[in-house]
Amino acid sequence: MEGSRFNSTSGYGIDIEPVDGRVRILRDGVVLADSIRAKVMYETRLTPQVYVPLDDIVVPLSEQTALKTFCPFKGTARYRNLELDGETLANAVWSYDDALPESRGINGYIGFMSSSHTDVDLGETTLDPGVDGNISGPLVDWLMRGAATETTPEDFIRALGEKMIESGIALYRMSAMIWSLHPLIAGKNYIWTRDVDEIRTFAPSYELYDHPSFINSPLRHVSQGLGGVRQKLDVADDKIQFPIMNDLKEEGATDYVAMPLFFSNGQVNVLTLTSDHPDGFTTANLGLIFEVSSVISRFFEVFTQKENAQSLLETYVGRRSGARVLGGEIRRGDGDEIDAAIMFCDLRGSTRLEEELSRADYIELLNQFFETVSAVVHEAGGEVLKFIGDAVLAVFPDGEKGTEGCTNAIAASKGIITSLEELANNDGPRCECSIGVSHGSVTYGNVGSQERLDFTVIGQPANVAARLGDYGKIVGHRIVVSQDLADQCDDCIPLGPVSLHNVSEPVQSYAVSAGVPKPDVS
Repeated sequence: MEGSRFNSTSGYGIDIEPVDGRVRILRDGVVLADSIRAKVMYETRLTPQVYVPLDDIVVPLSEQTALKTFCPFKGTARYRNLELDGETLANAVWSYDDALPESRGINGYIGFMSSSHTDVDLGETTLDPGVDGNISGPLVDWLMRGAATETTPEDFIRALGEKMIESGIALYRMSAMIWSLHPLIAGKNYIWTRDVDEIRTFAPSYELYDHPSFINSPLRHVSQGLGGVRQKLDVADDKIQFPIMNDLKEEGATDYVAMPLFFSNGQVNVLTLTSDHPDGFTTANLGLIFEVSSVISRFFEVFTQKENAQSLLETYVGRRSGARVLGGEIRRGDGDEIDAAIMFCDLRGSTRLEEELSRADYIELLNQFFETVSAVVHEAGGEVLKFIGDAVLAVFPDGEKGTEGCTNAIAASKGIITSLEELANNDGPRCECSIGVSHGSVTYGNVGSQERLDFTVIGQPANVAARLGDYGKIVGHRIVVSQDLADQCDDCIPLGPVSLHNVSEPVQSYAVSAGVPKPDVS
């Protein structure tokens, strides 16, 4: 048989040839296929693969299974089970039923997984051993040596595009849709365009999944495991699969590929490639990208894991606390002594509300309360440490002056009352709160067991703040603060010393004017 028509120095290649004579594929002596029309595919760095027509399979095959895989120059492979003497060999064979131009010669032919057979009988025919070789060049060298110096996904995809062009790939546009583990955004889509310095980054919300532009897009097609996409764009508009391809065609694009980028946990992200060369991508172009795609995926996975860790820590422990944990404060006892104002903001009447409302309505009200309080706290320079039942615990660290925590906490307390009133006036739920604020030295760091840590504040001010909030309910004031905060407040009303539970000495307490008339909630 004639050898393959490419060599180790000519880049990635595919060659399909007929096999002379009879070919039988067997499993432990049982014939699975018997054909005189078999073909062999030679592909760079892969073992030669024999394909036979579907009609020449002599054992039962199932209907196509759900499994699909994608090759940018063969297309989407569909798999079938092989039934043999009561034994089912899952996904034992595959076929490309709509093979791409480079592989049209095996369209509809059946290939066998190596685990599904024990022998291929070629008679007198001998197959070439194929071409091994090593891939190299600017793209591979950079991925092995230089890519690790890129510190952001934007920098990485910019350098990746430049190296692909340097390697002779006719690339016009590239995007990477990377799914996130984030409470607000579904993922990030990084888009690089040749001769454009700026990387466009989009962070769509979860509403993306219901948007028509996503539903009818290659991104959904690939990420849902429906196979990769390859589309030559120099065809009639009615032959084009997705609307985005028409848009790119109008920009002068000629060829489009969308392929999966697999993370180690099985997550399917999407890499898209667009060419504006008159002939589109070559097999060598796509072969190179396909071979290094797992390396590209790992870099994006590292960036994504870092962003996921940061977003989850910010979501569950707060921005400042999250940054400190990521900065290395991860052992029990790690932390600092800081001076800060501690706020305890409690939803009033929550027991009654939970009884009157359905569980779903109560949770929705609670979330709106937390959202309103958190937004004001963050805007005033504080940080929400945690939600405790129906209450919010927040910290306002001092700055250089030593009074910033107090002034910021007072501003936030008044702002919370105002914002909750605005929420009620705009047809939102009426949420009444009780706020206690104290100031002093606290430990800001890790406490807990060996298996479960909590990054929080520990100290008397936290206890005093909670008790002052309870005291405000008794005396009919929505904001009650300790002496240090009153010193920074020009509209405080002295309430005198008050004995608080688990506080050894009476605490001088003051009511702060909320600036909003108190509604009648009796």
